[in-house]
Amino acid sequence: MNKLLLGFIGTLFLVLTSCTTAKPVSSIPKYNIKEIVKSEDVVLLDVRIPEEYAEATANNAINIPLDSLQNNIESLKGKKVVVFCNRGIQADKAVDLLSKNGIEVYDGTTWKNVKAIQQEK
Repeated sequence: MNKLLLGFIGTLFLVLTSCTTAKPVSSIPKYNIKEIVKSEDVVLLDVRIPEEYAEATANNAINIPLDSLQNNIESLKGKKVVVFCNRGIQADKAVDLLSKNGIEVYDGTTWKNVKAIQQEK
């Protein structure tokens, strides 16, 4: 009886562990954010509130606050977009929203990161 139970548990374990939906790391597309930020056809999107955007941002960045992004998705369709904010939290949410809506989007993390890339020679 114990051997039968152990055999059943072992089989169940194999079935459950072999049914995974996670993508292997090798299937996640890789990109060079430096090349994308410096490309001429990119939209640099600062998703912070207008007051923060007015204080400082990356060169040539536009401002669409995260809470307004859903209403502005159509204006970004067909464009390559790099999203950023202060610490990357809002940018992550924006990347998720835009990618779900078919936008080619990249995470620039913070405005300071994007600005530093722009200033590299």
